[in-house]
Amino acid sequence: MSTRTLPYPKVPLSRISQAAEVAATTLETVRGAIFAPDRVKTPPTLSTGKLAALCGISNDQVLYRVSRGDLPKGEVARGNNRRFFTVEEASTWARAYRSDKLRPQGCRAVTIAVGNFKGGVSKTTTSMTLAQGLALRGHKVLAIDLDPQGSLTTLFGFGHEISTLPMDDTLVPLFAGEKDSAAYAVRKTYWPNIDLIPSNPNLYNAEFLLPARQMREGTEGLVFYMVLDAGLEELRDQYDVILIDTSPSLSFTVMNAFNAADGLLIPLPPNNLDFASSAQFFGLFSELAQNAAYNGGRSEFDFVHVLLSKVKAGDDNATTVATWIAKAYGEFVLPVEIPDSKAAGTTSLSFGTVFDVTTYEGSRATFARAVDAANRVVDMLESSIGKAWANQTAQRALFGVEAREAAL
Repeated sequence: MSTRTLPYPKVPLSRISQAAEVAATTLETVRGAIFAPDRVKTPPTLSTGKLAALCGISNDQVLYRVSRGDLPKGEVARGNNRRFFTVEEASTWARAYRSDKLRPQGCRAVTIAVGNFKGGVSKTTTSMTLAQGLALRGHKVLAIDLDPQGSLTTLFGFGHEISTLPMDDTLVPLFAGEKDSAAYAVRKTYWPNIDLIPSNPNLYNAEFLLPARQMREGTEGLVFYMVLDAGLEELRDQYDVILIDTSPSLSFTVMNAFNAADGLLIPLPPNNLDFASSAQFFGLFSELAQNAAYNGGRSEFDFVHVLLSKVKAGDDNATTVATWIAKAYGEFVLPVEIPDSKAAGTTSLSFGTVFDVTTYEGSRATFARAVDAANRVVDMLESSIGKAWANQTAQRALFGVEAREAAL
């Protein structure tokens, strides 16, 4: 039937293609303005007060150590005589004052997968914030972008490279069986002590490559959901924490992330649709994970955390759903909420997080609440990471005892 006979015009595919082209052009313009090829994203600086809070000491103690000259002195700003420290300098201070929180000798990186069935729950922002917060606290972090949309890659300042990033710079060669280690894909970022394995739409190929390899190599030659775990082996001795940002699905690559992880973090906004989606997520994941465990997959985790994200102040519905979440997930739920604040929106508009800000132009109280919530989440994750290292130490000791007993 001709569209001329219809009372209202239909939308042809050509119009959709046109909209896609305009959207892509607009996005490239925005990315180009913020992440131009000749412009490098730079980390913020920390005031004396922020450095003191990070290290758990007073401002006077900071000034005393500066006078001793055994830690970075920072730089005094002209005009106001205030002292500021770079992120790298702050990390050095954190390692000096927080040595009990650092990776024990003999332990390996703790791998954390950030995932959820649903998009828009703050997986990527949470992954970025955790990476920055842990690096500030003196840890060496590897961030892995396992979402073909490349959002985490964009947050790290590689937005202008998303469309041109070669497939060989993503994890596709690892999933294809062309590489045995993921080390080839690691690159430096603008943030000291954080490296990145980037992503772009090329990673969609992994969803076809993994089952194809399984069929080709058979069950004796390959366990398709353990490819990433094996690929991270070399890197687990080079980092303290490995953070994996996953796509909003339970795909082959996401199952690889979960089977490579020591701990899981599930961001979950307290609204009814997201809660319903989470129930489906946990149900399907539980079924798939149990089947995988029978064939060498992960059968236990050091921790599983549900993080209430994008929480709107004064929302009675959110409060009600939060009680459902607490009842359903019990001890998994972290006792902290990430507010859906203007501060978060403002920083995300410039492809950043609250940790990227040196001076906030809006409400100081709003920004302080957002930063406080982010720091509390990082502190809680750092505590769980410490417990995972304690488990590693205990397991090594147990294996040593068993080996000595077997030798007798």
